[in-house]
Amino acid sequence: VMLSLKNLQNIIYNPVIPYVGTIPGQLEPGTLIVIRGHVPCDSDRFQVDLQCGSSVKPRADVAFHFNPRFKWSDCIVCNTLKNEKWGWEEITYDTPFKKEKSFEIVIMVLKDKFQVLKPDTPHFPSNRGDISKIVPRTVYTKSKDSTANHTLTCAKILPTSCLSKTLPFTARLNSSMGPGRTVVIKGEVNKTAKGFNVDLVSGKSKDIALHLNPRLNIKAFVRNSFLHESWGEEERNITCFPFSPGMYFEMIIYCDVREFKVAVNGVHSLEYKHRFKELSNIDTLEIDGDIHLLEVRSW
Repeated sequence: VMLSLKNLQNIIYNPVIPYVGTIPGQLEPGTLIVIRGHVPCDSDRFQVDLQCGSSVKPRADVAFHFNPRFKWSDCIVCNTLKNEKWGWEEITYDTPFKKEKSFEIVIMVLKDKFQVLKPDTPHFPSNRGDISKIVPRTVYTKSKDSTANHTLTCAKILPTSCLSKTLPFTARLNSSMGPGRTVVIKGEVNKTAKGFNVDLVSGKSKDIALHLNPRLNIKAFVRNSFLHESWGEEERNITCFPFSPGMYFEMIIYCDVREFKVAVNGVHSLEYKHRFKELSNIDTLEIDGDIHLLEVRSW
């Protein structure tokens, strides 16, 4: 397993299951926990618990219990353990987890609930856990017995600085654009969203080198450039539209020598060849539209 935090690196390979990892710091709204693994063919179940410490007797409170099951019928059970008593179960049978398949779980911490997000799957909210008590934070995965019931390959805890940033949002990049530079935008699409835009701009000329415009009302991911006070020809071709109302997203924009590369929630979406050639003049990021903007980073 790999635990990766902002300003902290702690890497553990091939952990023994059950696995308990303690993460220093406060669990705050906007934090993301990304877990990747693989379900073997003989698996009955596995679980991921966010709990308040690691006490066994008495058992520590579990703010969020996420438990995919395979034995009778495939389902996902969510619950909370408080004072050694389980609450009522929230069960969904619309599950993306399958035996002999790899998985990725994205848990987003909001002010009043945990929200599990994955492309093309529903959200599984729970507002019964007290996130303020998860200090230090714990990611806890276990099988039904001492035999590993799934393989955990990667876990990441990604804190954000605040719950939502004001739109329209404009900020200077840490340094000017160029090959190897990366911009990361994290947010949540509004439930009634029609679209939003992410622009990389030359502050000097006001040219828009890269205009990314997901339009949810028509499921089009439009790309363009605004150069010399004129829009160019739109690019729309894409294999799969990666956005949906209410979903969390992490958009990564990577600048290569000849093009920008864009990924959404860890999946490559598109390339856009440079029309604005003076890459070092691109120094500003602008974001607007029907989203809650959670975090922006560049390096």
